[in-house]
Amino acid sequence: MTQATHGHSQFELLGQRRFAPYFVVQLLGAFNDNVFRQAIIGLLGYMAIDQAQRGLYTQLAPAIFILPYFLFSAHAGQIAEKLEKSRLIRITTAMEIAIMSLAAVGFLLQNMTVLLVALFATGVQSTLFGPVKYSILPAVLRPEELTGGNGLVEMGTSISILVGMLFGGLIFAVAGTHGPVVAGVSVVALAVTGNLVSRMIPAVAAGAPELRIRWNPVPESLAVWRLTRRQLAVRNAVLGVSWFWFTGTVLTGNLPVYAEQYLGGTPTLYVFALAVFSVGVGVGSLLCEKLSGRVVEIGLVPLGAFGMSAFILDLYFAQPVASTMRGLDVSGFLGQPGSWRIVMDLAGIGLFSGFFVVPLFALIQSRTPGSELSRVIAGMNIQNAVFIVLAAVGGIALQRVLGWTIPQLFLALAVASVLVAVWIFTIVPEFLMRFLSWLLVRTLYRLRVRGVEANVPDEGPALIVCNHVSYMDALILAASIPRPVRFVMYYRIFNIPVMSWIFRTARAIPIASPKEDPELMQRAFDEVDAALAEGEIVCIFPEGRLTRDGDIAPFKSGVERILQRRPVPVVPMALRGMWASMWSRRHAFDETSRLGRMRVPRRFRAHIDAVAAPPVDGSLATAELLEAKVRVLRGNAA
Repeated sequence: MTQATHGHSQFELLGQRRFAPYFVVQLLGAFNDNVFRQAIIGLLGYMAIDQAQRGLYTQLAPAIFILPYFLFSAHAGQIAEKLEKSRLIRITTAMEIAIMSLAAVGFLLQNMTVLLVALFATGVQSTLFGPVKYSILPAVLRPEELTGGNGLVEMGTSISILVGMLFGGLIFAVAGTHGPVVAGVSVVALAVTGNLVSRMIPAVAAGAPELRIRWNPVPESLAVWRLTRRQLAVRNAVLGVSWFWFTGTVLTGNLPVYAEQYLGGTPTLYVFALAVFSVGVGVGSLLCEKLSGRVVEIGLVPLGAFGMSAFILDLYFAQPVASTMRGLDVSGFLGQPGSWRIVMDLAGIGLFSGFFVVPLFALIQSRTPGSELSRVIAGMNIQNAVFIVLAAVGGIALQRVLGWTIPQLFLALAVASVLVAVWIFTIVPEFLMRFLSWLLVRTLYRLRVRGVEANVPDEGPALIVCNHVSYMDALILAASIPRPVRFVMYYRIFNIPVMSWIFRTARAIPIASPKEDPELMQRAFDEVDAALAEGEIVCIFPEGRLTRDGDIAPFKSGVERILQRRPVPVVPMALRGMWASMWSRRHAFDETSRLGRMRVPRRFRAHIDAVAAPPVDGSLATAELLEAKVRVLRGNAA
């Protein structure tokens, strides 16, 4: 929603020990997995195995790799919860050395049985690493860094898979008779490198060290899957991630045949198409931090969902029938009419996929208790595996049984993506609410955030106090603070049409004066106390109403009443520039209406600032002290 705070960027994490070694390890792991899998395919050609057997192996390999996710994800989640996380990463990378040593033997002996056993073991190792890969991030990153960190991880994973496939596929083409040796040495060297780098990862405490591991796979798989469904937003975020894998499987699984039959290309063109999609995912993942303004901005999820659907739909219309051309390389394809539209569609699908999946991962991490996160990730991995299998099997069935073409499959996928997105956003309107508020703030303002990262606590309860200038204040503050905020607002503002839906979905707390509705006022104070007791952040506007003249009105005693019941830290904040922007009462106050009139905006993209000061001890805070601090923060920039 906001511009990132000046001087901060997700790329700074790449120079910090708390993140960089972990990032390199997961990048090397994804790279090595795909080098190994593509090298097996290369070995099949090197051994001159006939086309039928080669097809059997290429279809069998993904099933062998994914099977451990069904068998061992529940155990992996429990182990990742119980063990210190850097230790577990060292264990999994040591496993990788042993597995790739076995794979090297398989390459040297040209023994497919040994290689398939190693492939299954690689799946086991990936299953064990999966929960810690994502559960470690909230432990080493601050809330405002989660989106950027996840963006880097998704970018690294996407590019590593692509480069790994290219490298593995070229081994036998380049090395010739030395291919088996080069393949074996490569996978072992990559595994050793990953283990050496893993030793640089700082210790990260276990999520639940006292957890008792239960080994029965069926009930424990159901148990970890149920954990993903305890919170509605998390449940649907997990569903969204699984749909991302479903979509990716349908697209990438059919891309080789699509590139050959419908684009008239050679295998080189398939690699180019995959590269365009993968780079799109990487770029979209990296852009999430800038677009979200360093908060967990789930408003990007609807944007990503409908963007993905639109580009998949256009991919159908761009090339609905088989091409009459054959044997086109990349340059030959790009010279064909309509080729750049297909390139843009593939890039667009990848770009919006990044917008879709990165905030979902960040939401899961931020909303799930640390003592459950590894198991929730494990449950998500089980569901992802189910969706991947359904995508692969369903795609084959629709083409072979019903005679669908690949473009028709893409058309069905686009329609299904829209339906799934609408269903998710209907069940959890918070996604759509955040999208609308994100769109409003990004359209109307240029927001600069200062002091929020340093002064708003990363966890635990806190009370935010801020001057009250316009009807947009709550949305702007929500865009500035990396944690979810419960706003207390005057009930008439709360009931403004359209905005009311946003406020209700954001769980805002309406309040009235004691003269207007004493019962509503008491309910509001009770709800504020309950929210603080749950460790949430609550924001109030102690002036009690919008400013009529641009100046800050005296703070009312309600803030002291809140702190008397629960003396939590109080963070003073101020909005600058809002009086002159829009939706304030400047030049628009009507004495017959307490709400006044919203003036017609004079300009869009106005520069505004949200600034925060260090927290004040709740037991020492008074209305006068907090008012003075907010006045200093705001200065003359009304």
